[in-house]
Amino acid sequence: MSNELNPFDRSFESLEALADTISEVLGCAITIEDANHRLIAYSTHEAQTDPVRIATIVGRRVPEKVIASLWREGFIQQLMKSEDPVPIKALDDVKLGRRIAISIRNNREVLGYIWVLEDARLLEEADFLQLKHASRAAKTKLLQLQQQKRKEQEGFEDFFWQLLTGHISSGDAVRQKSDKLGIPLMDCFQVMVVEFDSDISEQRAQQIRYLISTTQRIRIALHIVDRTQLVLLGTSSSRNQFAADSSEFLRLFAQQMKDRFGVSPGQTAIGNIYEDYGLVEKSYREALSVLQVKRQFPQETKRFVHYRDLGFYRFLPLMAEENRIHAHTNPSLLKLRQYDREHNGNLLHTLEIFLLQDSNVKDAADALHVHTNTLNYRLKRISEIGNIDLKDMDQKVSLYLDLKSEKL
Repeated sequence: MSNELNPFDRSFESLEALADTISEVLGCAITIEDANHRLIAYSTHEAQTDPVRIATIVGRRVPEKVIASLWREGFIQQLMKSEDPVPIKALDDVKLGRRIAISIRNNREVLGYIWVLEDARLLEEADFLQLKHASRAAKTKLLQLQQQKRKEQEGFEDFFWQLLTGHISSGDAVRQKSDKLGIPLMDCFQVMVVEFDSDISEQRAQQIRYLISTTQRIRIALHIVDRTQLVLLGTSSSRNQFAADSSEFLRLFAQQMKDRFGVSPGQTAIGNIYEDYGLVEKSYREALSVLQVKRQFPQETKRFVHYRDLGFYRFLPLMAEENRIHAHTNPSLLKLRQYDREHNGNLLHTLEIFLLQDSNVKDAADALHVHTNTLNYRLKRISEIGNIDLKDMDQKVSLYLDLKSEKL
């Protein structure tokens, strides 16, 4: 094949026309994807194909297990770094045949990919040059598509903010606007929040969008970046397994951010599941409550993700506010705090650990690194000074909750 001619040095009416031209020039089946592996166009005149190409065309995106396999083998990393065609070996575990792929770039930004299925013939060096010409020809079309997507995303983000802030509180109104914007909403939803250690940059936001777009575990209808937080609206056709699937999605999201991009997100939180889309704000505030509690009590709540996991921790902010309004302090805790201040003691801390260990003397002594006799003496002094009956469950629960609410 002559490398002096460039059959792509012209305008194309569509990416489908470009895909067909690439197929005619190279004699192979072609697919063109965006940067998030969603199918944009594919050639239509060849008979050769494989199961992955069929699944991609039917599902309009590359199957998640194929993307994961390409990452594990290092092929996606090569495509992101290189402007040259990258040979892709057959991956039998996901039924992917031999391919040659090239990234479509605008300077350093990856706009998408061209995939060449090598079933009909193996590409030669001259074909690689033609593939680079084709990549440059696709750039203009993908830039136009990217601009359209950005305008569309701005509309989505504005809509999501209206839901998160309660400006649209009618479920019917939400569905009417979502239909107008072309956002499919399933039967139920929950809001998820992922918190990062610093403000999310544009590069980080692109990485996030990549992972959201390639996951097929749950459907993310809307997402938005708010400084250090990623806010997601997950939707499902059924409550069954939705909560578990959301937890697994966040776990995999955090793992993939670390493995693929070297970034470990911080805390994650999920609000309750609702069917009325007028309650998006409520689910969002529940997720934020989880994050607030996890900041205040990191050890006690490290396993919590869902709002429903919080138990009595849900009520601590209300208790703390009630105590502030009425200037209330538990009198027993006040006496112990005053004693510790005057005698440089640690009775209050001892009481907290004792209650935290479910009133188990041995476990509490181990946690405090003291002998059980020492702890028993302290508990006796706590009872005397604070006028506390450590066998009274009601009193112990009140003390425990007051100790917790004081930290908010």
